[in-house]
Amino acid sequence: MKQSIVKIENLSHRYSRDWAIRDINFEIDQVGILGLLGSNGAGKSTTMNILCGVLNQTEGNVYIDGIDIREQPEEAKKLLGFLPQNAPLHLELTVEEYLIYCAEIRNVEPANIKQAVNEVMEKCGVAHFANRLLRNLSGGYRQRVGIAQAIIHKPKLVVLDEPTNGLDPNQILEVRKLIKEIAEEHAVIFSTHILSEVQAICKDIKMIESGRMVFADTMDAFNNYIMPDTMRVVMDNPPPQEELMAISGITGLELLNDGSFRLRFTASSELSKQLVTMSVQRGWELKEIMLEKSSLDEVFAQLSNKKSR
Repeated sequence: MKQSIVKIENLSHRYSRDWAIRDINFEIDQVGILGLLGSNGAGKSTTMNILCGVLNQTEGNVYIDGIDIREQPEEAKKLLGFLPQNAPLHLELTVEEYLIYCAEIRNVEPANIKQAVNEVMEKCGVAHFANRLLRNLSGGYRQRVGIAQAIIHKPKLVVLDEPTNGLDPNQILEVRKLIKEIAEEHAVIFSTHILSEVQAICKDIKMIESGRMVFADTMDAFNNYIMPDTMRVVMDNPPPQEELMAISGITGLELLNDGSFRLRFTASSELSKQLVTMSVQRGWELKEIMLEKSSLDEVFAQLSNKKSR
């Protein structure tokens, strides 16, 4: 049986009296991109700081490739690379000098440092800036260097906290492409509060809200999340609204345009059949009927218990 690269069991952490996260459980495959989604203050950063060994949890266990990060922190940290939200760059160094420094503190063998630095500069598209001071790079290229330092020691797990935050649209596309390439050889955790970022590059998604896991499934499942109580119907010869509202199970109605309605309903597995039957009997000329998919923003609001009114 293939072992997951990350296993988190009953993870909880408390600051003073308040729980920042509570009973977080999940596993991560050896390769691919996992989106860790949540609003600001939801508990994402606490989870990642514990995962990366920056913070000791109050309760629960974290294993990196089977190694308990609290019991064997040095061995576990060898297997991961971390890019925090504010990349830890030394702006007075050149790109090459900085990556040499990172390779040294990551215990890359001295004989292999030059090759390791050249490889990550090439992979991250910063080789042509090798001798440029970091302070003179754009935000997008600084972020590329930040990603380079996270993978220079060839970790099995790469943790990226808001890696596209503050970048312009072109830079975001470039960083997305780079992350996808890295995920072909590494497991990547991509943490963000931006739904479109998760949608663009992630295979699986875990969502934390108010310190608890509220969603754990594939990105497709998230995109196909359906509002179970909303239906759109289109008719060529619609009845008066009062007639529709009189149908058992319908709790609300919104007129969208000529012949198009949004219906809100309660448990109504038979409502579609009922509407079709009544349309034929009463000459409503029903053309279309469908459950409505939520937008990503609506899904986010529902799962975080902040449903829009």
